[in-house]
Amino acid sequence: MEYKGSSWHETCFICHRCQQPIGTKSFIPKDNQNFCVPCYEKQHALQCVQCKKPITTGGVTYREQPWHKECFVCTACKKQLSGQRFTARDEFAYCLSCFCDLYAKKCAGCTNPISGLGGTKYISFEERQWHNDCFNCKKCSLSLVGRGFLTERDDILCPDCGKDI
Repeated sequence: MEYKGSSWHETCFICHRCQQPIGTKSFIPKDNQNFCVPCYEKQHALQCVQCKKPITTGGVTYREQPWHKECFVCTACKKQLSGQRFTARDEFAYCLSCFCDLYAKKCAGCTNPISGLGGTKYISFEERQWHNDCFNCKKCSLSLVGRGFLTERDDILCPDCGKDI
């Protein structure tokens, strides 16, 4: 056998750990030593914290722990999170969609989640919140951002539309 410019008897080209001939099987070189794949995985490969199997290619590190890309998934919907924007709550990782559905405040105007991602600004008044674009007079749709407003039950009104209440 030839490897890295050296010639070996087939029975002499062995795994550094188990001392068994590698022959034509796959092997992994590390620190000038050759390992059969099972021995390399046992001795050197990181173990996925989810499935406990060796990570042989790629992988993801989250909270200083190794994961297979396919094992690092959203706690709620099980969608793969590797390469996606995600967030966490109580040590559990969530895709943004599930996190918003489960935990984000809802806009009183459009009822969609207010994620706060990308510096999204929102208005908060008493127990309600609105996206900036949704904080409008209920009657005339004038934007009330940075302006005074009145309330009538659950509605917000500009001073002109609210002068009759």
